[in-house]
Amino acid sequence: MEYRVQHPTNAVFLDTVNLFTIVGKGKLGNPKRLSEFVRLLRPDITDTDALVLFEIKPDNEEGRKEGREQAGRYLAALNEAVEPDKKLAGGTGFEGSLFLEFENGGALWQLSWRTPEPGVTLYRWNYRRKKPNASWKERAAQKAEELPREEIEQRGELAERAIRGAYEGGERPKGFQGQVYLPVDCR
Repeated sequence: MEYRVQHPTNAVFLDTVNLFTIVGKGKLGNPKRLSEFVRLLRPDITDTDALVLFEIKPDNEEGRKEGREQAGRYLAALNEAVEPDKKLAGGTGFEGSLFLEFENGGALWQLSWRTPEPGVTLYRWNYRRKKPNASWKERAAQKAEELPREEIEQRGELAERAIRGAYEGGERPKGFQGQVYLPVDCR
């Protein structure tokens, strides 16, 4: 979603949209050139104006390898079907972070992402410990600690819904009693 915010005039497709639709609506070529199986694939981010694609994975070696393989498969499939002047490549330069504060003063989570190689964006969750009466900026300056896997599993879905709600200007999800600080708020 942040990529869309950074490129508001571009035709950007997220992971809910399949390659058949991306090729057709993105005006890249004839989507019928895609095989039946390939038509259903859904890259994480495809920008049909900038002609780039990103796969988003956890920031570890396994995630990097998986992202590289998936981005390569998606690019190969797309570039077989698109017009010669519409070939896509792995995107670069997509990085940033945002913060989520739980329970107004509770745990402060940070989601950060970087694109260390074309087409592969890696993300990492960190957190700052609870610090009474401190602003979120003071807490953001605290030492970051790796977020325990159990906590990610417990609150990850709620965090994702809160982030989507903040970007889309929607309601806070039920059970989320905190605040989302988008990258524009973090500058």
